[in-house]
Amino acid sequence: MLNSRCVSMTHLDPFLYTLRVRYQDCDAQKVVFNARYGDYVDIAVYEFTRAIGFVNPMIAAEAPTLAANAIDYQLVKQTTEWKAPVRFDQVLAISVVPLHFGNTSFSLRTEFRIYGQPDITATVETVYVCVQEAHGRMIKMPLPPQFRAALQQAARGVWVDHAGCK
Repeated sequence: MLNSRCVSMTHLDPFLYTLRVRYQDCDAQKVVFNARYGDYVDIAVYEFTRAIGFVNPMIAAEAPTLAANAIDYQLVKQTTEWKAPVRFDQVLAISVVPLHFGNTSFSLRTEFRIYGQPDITATVETVYVCVQEAHGRMIKMPLPPQFRAALQQAARGVWVDHAGCK
């Protein structure tokens, strides 16, 4: 299904994830409920992580050949700033851009726009820490060099479309 508001991506564009707002994502004010933004970030970051060549260990466990590129991380801080409402059936264009790389942590900026429009409707900055299981609990671990390098490349120009725009 081709949407006339869809635009082509170039190699300079940030990673983009598109989704259509569902009825159940909206609140009584008929806009996307604030808690849904965390869900949207989680989905977009997962798709971003997959696009840079890394997968969640839960998936790697089902596909042992992917285990070498399995990475696990946990959210430690998330800050959301809302600028304009988004409504049912609108398509969200969500870009993900790396901001900072620490020893064990990294942060990503997620920008929300209504697809085809330049204005930002919300921004979310999220700090994650890399973890691994040890003795039945999760402990911090340094960012693996390959993961750091993939984050720095940032999957520019990759567009994952769950809204039917392409």
